[in-house]
Amino acid sequence: MKYTGSCHCQAIRFEADVDLEKTITCNCSYCSRRGFILTAVDGDKFTLLTPEAPMTEYRFNTHKIKHEFCPVCGLEPFASGTNKEGVPMYMVNVRCLDGIDLDSISPMKVNGKDF
Repeated sequence: MKYTGSCHCQAIRFEADVDLEKTITCNCSYCSRRGFILTAVDGDKFTLLTPEAPMTEYRFNTHKIKHEFCPVCGLEPFASGTNKEGVPMYMVNVRCLDGIDLDSISPMKVNGKDF
């Protein structure tokens, strides 16, 4: 289903076709501190609605995932990278989607500490 989302101040807005039946929480040092609920989105199902949005980038560990966040409000609405086949993909922060009832989803726990 297609949703819109944003950072807190709405300087970064996007639209994504997401499957809320496939959400995860991760216990890696980054995700657990940020409290993310994530869902994977293929690159062709994600559109940045504010292409001139100011974004700050953070990479760690293998530097393959581009964590982009708003330099104004500090929120990270999504991260981008490629899947194992090299196809562009996004990990969308479900907490940043408009109109989501977080109590209605059941994220799968992923052990990211071992990556």
